[in-house]
Amino acid sequence: MSSVITTLIYVLIFPGLLFSCFMGLLLAGIDRKIVAKMQRRVGPPLAQPLYDFFKLVGKDHIIPRGASRKAFILAPILGIVSVITISLFIPIFGYNFKPDTADVIVIIYLLTIPAVSLIMGGSSSGSPYAGVGISREMVTMLSYELPLVIVLLAVGAKAGLALNGNVTFSLAKIQEYQASNGIMLFQWSLIPAAIAFLLVIPAEVGSVPFDVAEAETEICEGPLVEYSGFYLGMYKLTQSVKMFIMASLFIALFLGGKGFGTITGNNVVNLLLNIILLIILCIAVVAISISFIKGVIARIKVEQTLKFFWTIPTGLALLSLLLAYLGF
Repeated sequence: MSSVITTLIYVLIFPGLLFSCFMGLLLAGIDRKIVAKMQRRVGPPLAQPLYDFFKLVGKDHIIPRGASRKAFILAPILGIVSVITISLFIPIFGYNFKPDTADVIVIIYLLTIPAVSLIMGGSSSGSPYAGVGISREMVTMLSYELPLVIVLLAVGAKAGLALNGNVTFSLAKIQEYQASNGIMLFQWSLIPAAIAFLLVIPAEVGSVPFDVAEAETEICEGPLVEYSGFYLGMYKLTQSVKMFIMASLFIALFLGGKGFGTITGNNVVNLLLNIILLIILCIAVVAISISFIKGVIARIKVEQTLKFFWTIPTGLALLSLLLAYLGF
């Protein structure tokens, strides 16, 4: 019975639903505030994404007459469930809530589901604007998936080859390596991979300059053009939570390790300190990878997105993978 209660707490409260939603909306508010300051505006309050979410949830939702009703409703729910599930696999400085020997592979698959749900929802609406957005989303997803997978392979190779001679796909093993050998970000062979991951984050989140799939001023938010009310709120919440997921994944891969306390420690105070440290680092990662880029770069074309990710981030990731296999 106690194990069931513990699992429910993990899924519904921490680090699952409530904590992930809180962090996602907080980071979305901080992102908007930073961009406003860069543009010399006052900007909205930090809690504005929360207000927007509850406002959308309270509004009526309209389902187009020609839409595929089941797919239209299921798609946004599928997206938010997938990102909440990812939070259960990402350790917080050695505290593993859902340890697994291949959680990196699980995370790769789960990260594709929000994009697939966006494509699924847009295609079910029957709107021509959604059709344009779907094609752009597919190209964008194909663009950033390649460097993302290579980055994960490079980190897994660096940690796994040192620990047991094989590439590891376990975040727990990656953090164990960092606890003994120092964080990955300070190992020069993985600095290119860290830069590549930071470049992938805004595309994975759908932020400027890689927001070609929605592009409000061009195709009226593309796949989301027919969404309103609760279901639109689910999509917006998924985007915010994904911001937190990508930031915390970067921290687990490149800034993990001991934190406050040891890998196997169960001290509540240490866990609280690690959570505070996680929040601070997430804010820093979002500011560097999303907010600063959003403030200085305009939206790029979809063909430029593909060319960019298959050259610079992929090249950086491949360099780190090669150096990791050579033992540097």
